[in-house]
Amino acid sequence: MLEEKGSKIFGAYLDRTIRVVRLDLIRRFKEVGADITPEQWIILSSLSEQDGQSQSELANGSFKNAPTVSRIIDLLCDKGLTVRKRFGNEKRRKKILLTEKGKTTIKQVLPVVISARKQGWEGLSDQDYEDFIRIINTIFKNIGGE
Repeated sequence: MLEEKGSKIFGAYLDRTIRVVRLDLIRRFKEVGADITPEQWIILSSLSEQDGQSQSELANGSFKNAPTVSRIIDLLCDKGLTVRKRFGNEKRRKKILLTEKGKTTIKQVLPVVISARKQGWEGLSDQDYEDFIRIINTIFKNIGGE
């Protein structure tokens, strides 16, 4: 890889880590018979914390754009894990709700996610985690994230 003097290569390391974490979660989900992706898990997890969020709230909370979240919700609805319901009399705005199947899937998958997180963070301290979050947030802001 090309490295300019004084610059730090970090994108490839981020991509590599994201890829291996994603593949590990996919494998773990399959092992417990859960038909979801890591991206779908992010939305399900957010709904388990606060059910009935709007699509835009889910997009903001997951750091994904609205069209991507819309596609994920479509898939979750197709799988019977979530449903869309109107916000009162509003015709366009909908809240996303977990179904019983969605709640069961969360209970099925949560131990797997916790195990994966523990394995990934093995040998690292709470201070390492705080440093990691600080560093990744600084890079995000430096590149133009808000």
